[in-house]
Amino acid sequence: MGKQLRVQRRGRGGYAFRVPSYDFNPRLAYKCIDGTIADIVHDRLKSAPIAKIKYEDGSTGYITATEGMMVGRKIAGIVKQLKDFEEGDTISSIESYPNSGPKICRTPGSSAMIVSKTKNECVVQLPSKKLMSFNLAAMAMAGIPAGDGRKDKPLLKAGRKYHITHVRGKVWPRTAGVAMSAVSHPYGGSGTGHKRRPVGHNAPPGQKIGTLWPRRTGKKKGKIEAATTVGNR
Repeated sequence: MGKQLRVQRRGRGGYAFRVPSYDFNPRLAYKCIDGTIADIVHDRLKSAPIAKIKYEDGSTGYITATEGMMVGRKIAGIVKQLKDFEEGDTISSIESYPNSGPKICRTPGSSAMIVSKTKNECVVQLPSKKLMSFNLAAMAMAGIPAGDGRKDKPLLKAGRKYHITHVRGKVWPRTAGVAMSAVSHPYGGSGTGHKRRPVGHNAPPGQKIGTLWPRRTGKKKGKIEAATTVGNR
């Protein structure tokens, strides 16, 4: 008998495909209060370091650490609304809408730039050079998230790659379907031709892999005939 496909095992929610739960999972949030950096910590689910802030009202919170942050340094004016930034400022950890928490540009080395401001919105250029509009009341942080260059260091061995992916619930290594046997995958075996075939909606779960009940397959004949006609002319 064959065994379940990877997509079937993943759908059951077994331990091998779950994201492990951790006791330390800080929630990033902003406060319009000055504070002091109490500690810089590491979160397994985030690539950038996290700064623990002790605010003047006695509460504590966590924000993404930017380049130049040090334990014991006071933070004032780093976190503010987009309306308070000037055009050309470099920002990061932008809220998608007011009070949503930092969502955009939180990875190490990523930053955005304020292009222009109007009465109702702020236009920001993202690292992908795409322009995006935000509410002026949304908050952001000045600076660039720390930890840039982490991908420059080679992994050196497969074990490090496995632990990096497993801690985030990713599947690695991935075996190609054509490399499996015929009983393990519809693409496996030497007699299948290693081709992706359309699958019907009423197919059993073991066959639902690849192109699922497409409306059409192949190239459009109209475009091919039109190109042939133009070429003949």
